[in-house]
Amino acid sequence: MAGRIIVAFDAYGTLLSTESIAQKLAVHFGQDKAQTIAGTWRKYQLEYTWRLNSMNQYEDFSKVTHRSLNHALAEAEVDLSEQDIGELMRAYDTLSIFSDVGPALEKLRQADRIEGYVFSNGTNDMVSSSIHQSPDLKPYSSVFENIVVVEQVKKFKPHPETYYHLARTVGKDPTSAKDMSEMWLVSGNPFDIVGARAVGMKAAWVDRAGNGWQDAVVSGEAGRPSVMAKSLDEVVDAISKEC
Repeated sequence: MAGRIIVAFDAYGTLLSTESIAQKLAVHFGQDKAQTIAGTWRKYQLEYTWRLNSMNQYEDFSKVTHRSLNHALAEAEVDLSEQDIGELMRAYDTLSIFSDVGPALEKLRQADRIEGYVFSNGTNDMVSSSIHQSPDLKPYSSVFENIVVVEQVKKFKPHPETYYHLARTVGKDPTSAKDMSEMWLVSGNPFDIVGARAVGMKAAWVDRAGNGWQDAVVSGEAGRPSVMAKSLDEVVDAISKEC
């Protein structure tokens, strides 16, 4: 019998929809402005992690998320009370899921060869809360073997050490090209796909917008996903066929 297939699912932007936070912001600013602030919040959240990596510094993802929200509010020239900001931060720990996540995780539940993990820049508290308390995701929490976060290595994806940490956690040798090639990353974030490919992992990109692969930071096949699909449930099918 073939061995187990290690598949690590990114959380934010892949399982969890960060755009759903706009519904909370709309209570304060109206729908249009809320969408803009939510998008800017996410943009700075990611940018802050990359900048911290470049400076060889680390702050946990909760602090990064809080500070990037303040940045987004300042850029929009609006403000919120500390109480309202606290409520938004708590809402971030129970984000809604994309519509294709449920069908994908049902397929994963039936795929006895696939060993699923959640792999995130978020803190263990943040991601655990989302997996076990989010009304949308809680019914599927048992699908995942474990949650792997970057707090121990104090680096953010796409730093190579984060993917090596994933390998060690799931029982793979990060110095072995064979072991690294036996792991899959699933993500809706191009930077994460390229990061995984750079260390020899396979990677499945969820192209929900249907725009095709555009990231050109690394040329050639090494800078492209191993498989591409327009929905997460298609990704599970594609990985099963590839393996």
